[in-house]
Amino acid sequence: MEALRLILLFVHLIGFALLLGGAVAQFVSGKFRINPAVLWGSIIQLVSGIGLAAPLRGGGDAEPDPIKLGVKLVLAVLIFIMVFIPRRREAVNKGHFIGIITLTLVNAAVAVFWR
Repeated sequence: MEALRLILLFVHLIGFALLLGGAVAQFVSGKFRINPAVLWGSIIQLVSGIGLAAPLRGGGDAEPDPIKLGVKLVLAVLIFIMVFIPRRREAVNKGHFIGIITLTLVNAAVAVFWR
């Protein structure tokens, strides 16, 4: 089970890289649109995050905090909605893109700093 958890964690990190990297690249270029990297990154983050939250461990101290998982799920769903709904538009607002980047960074901060 540890191998499966590590594979899911690796995929989750790839999703994070796609999501944040794609969003920052679009932001820096000045073209505020949802590119495939951002869309697929949000999908991968959501699906692999749900997989990581599944009770794959044998219990004990390794179990993550359910409140933390709930916060991360809400953030991931919000990011997915912010990416999925305007995905076919030619352009989105600059503030929308800043929101996607901010929520992505907040989600990562929750994962790292919430113990």
